[in-house]
Amino acid sequence: MAATRDARAATQDVNKTTHEQRLLWNQENVKDVAESVGVAALGDEALRTLSQDVEYRIGQVLVEALRFMRLSSRSHMTIQDVCLALQVLDVEPIYGYDTSRPLEYGEANLGSQALYYVQDEEMEFEKLINVALPKIPRDASFTRHWLALNGVQPASTSNPSTAESRSQELLPKGLGANPALAALSGQDNPNFKPAVKHVVSQELILYFEKIQAAVMDESPDVEVQRLREAALESVSSEASIHQLVPYFVNFISSQVTHHLDDIFVLRQMMELTNALINNQHLFLAPYASPLCAPVLTCMLGRKIGSDHGVAALKELYQLREFAASLVGQIARKYSDSNKILRPKLVRTCLKSFLNPSVPPSVWFGAINGLVSAGGVDVVKIILLRNLKEFETSMLAPLQQKNDQLSAHEFRAILGAIVKAIQLLITEDLVMMDGMNGYSSENEASQIKAFVGDIVGDRIVQLGNHTLNQAILDAKNFH
Repeated sequence: MAATRDARAATQDVNKTTHEQRLLWNQENVKDVAESVGVAALGDEALRTLSQDVEYRIGQVLVEALRFMRLSSRSHMTIQDVCLALQVLDVEPIYGYDTSRPLEYGEANLGSQALYYVQDEEMEFEKLINVALPKIPRDASFTRHWLALNGVQPASTSNPSTAESRSQELLPKGLGANPALAALSGQDNPNFKPAVKHVVSQELILYFEKIQAAVMDESPDVEVQRLREAALESVSSEASIHQLVPYFVNFISSQVTHHLDDIFVLRQMMELTNALINNQHLFLAPYASPLCAPVLTCMLGRKIGSDHGVAALKELYQLREFAASLVGQIARKYSDSNKILRPKLVRTCLKSFLNPSVPPSVWFGAINGLVSAGGVDVVKIILLRNLKEFETSMLAPLQQKNDQLSAHEFRAILGAIVKAIQLLITEDLVMMDGMNGYSSENEASQIKAFVGDIVGDRIVQLGNHTLNQAILDAKNFH
């Protein structure tokens, strides 16, 4: 029993010695602070307990300071980290040590104990007096800078020079345009280096090149035509080509810009645009405006195609009609996400429709574009109210020309106008021309006074009383 008691006493002495050795904070510092506040008699147990508590609190502050240091992506702890740690722990921060410069500590030996202090930089008063004064800050001022005057950029030091402007001409323009998208469409610009490289798999690059080759092949061979149709069908149904959408958009814009004299290329680009729009797996809302640019060019461009003759004119009118249908698809599909898209398309078409200086084929494209983009409301509010002015200044002079091309254009434009007006009634009533009444003289005179003699005669010849009444109702519509 005596041996057991001795063993237990020895174990307690060892544990006590080990426990005392684990203290990292000097107990003499705690004792000095206690004496400074008037606590002279402090037992060893209380002194050890206070030292442990001080050690724990300092470790807690250091852990919080390290957390702020890591969140700031730094490897060195600053005084600001310690101050923020104290604020998080609801401790009043230490004032007077918030500095951007690292503190330098000096060491002073007081017998067997080292004392550390912050070294203060000594500066001579004479040097402070003779040091150069800082520069006086400039006064705030305002100036005018004209980016453009009447559409022309003035030559000033703030604006880019002519050489810089020419270097930017080949870059893609418009909302959402990215110069880096020309990488796969054959329009690389050596003056531009994209900051971020768009990584596309080799399979998609090969797919893009095959689609380009198939669509642009003009051979009349039957196999080539089948391959072209298969390529367009693949674009309209493939679900894994979303990464190629910006490249397809840039390719279409580039080909339309550089091949305005080739009806075949323009038609294929519109077919490719139609395939992209009809693909239900692609998110094309951000590309609605860039897609509208080449489509509007094919629909309203002044100089489209290089051939002459009735056959070439028919191809041109078919291209403009197809482009107008694409404008309608874009307006209906993406107007919810882009509120200004439909009004912008309608304004563009109306401006070309009322412009007497453009070719008649542009009027044809503008009429179809107005109907496709705006629907029945545009026919009722805009088209019908401008038909009389259009007939007087543009349609009547075109009718007076005696050549074959002008006669063909006149019939095409008049047919487009009548087709647009027939949208005012349902399809079933349109098929009942001459079967639902007749046009009275009063109705005929009112219609001619509203839409003009040429268009009025064509409407009256249809003998559709319901259509006549719809036109007269639109006249009184506000």
